[in-house]
Amino acid sequence: MKNEEKKYPKVGIGVMIQNNKGQVLMGLRKGSHGAGEWAFPGGHLEFGETIFETAIRETREEVGLEINEIELISVADEMRYIETDGKHYLNIGVIAKYEGDEPRLVEKEKCEAWKWFDLDNLPDIIFEGTQLTINNYLKKRIYKCRVATSDFQFPIL
Repeated sequence: MKNEEKKYPKVGIGVMIQNNKGQVLMGLRKGSHGAGEWAFPGGHLEFGETIFETAIRETREEVGLEINEIELISVADEMRYIETDGKHYLNIGVIAKYEGDEPRLVEKEKCEAWKWFDLDNLPDIIFEGTQLTINNYLKKRIYKCRVATSDFQFPIL
């Protein structure tokens, strides 16, 4: 019997940034799992980094924006890409305000464009972690259990 390396989920942080019109910022992904899907800025939680530090770093790296007033809004099991890309993530969604200019396309190898969307007029193809964060945000819950025998929800207090 061949020894197989045990796989573990990764932790991804997605940052829901709203402008003064209530629109959310999304980028069209390329070059990784979820290519061709719209997603919030974000990325991997690095060792020794907090969730909010990751949100600040990733937003600065990807769109050149400085964020503040960060709040946890979602924890979700991102499993859509297990079969297609061998990737399983625990997705942590935060909401933040931003300061400064408009978003810039900083990492052109990872993103086609950044665009603002109304929450009631979102694109058709959305990255799973982003969609789960939006769902939790709109339903005012942090987490929805996906176990077949339970539909327990943790509300935002």
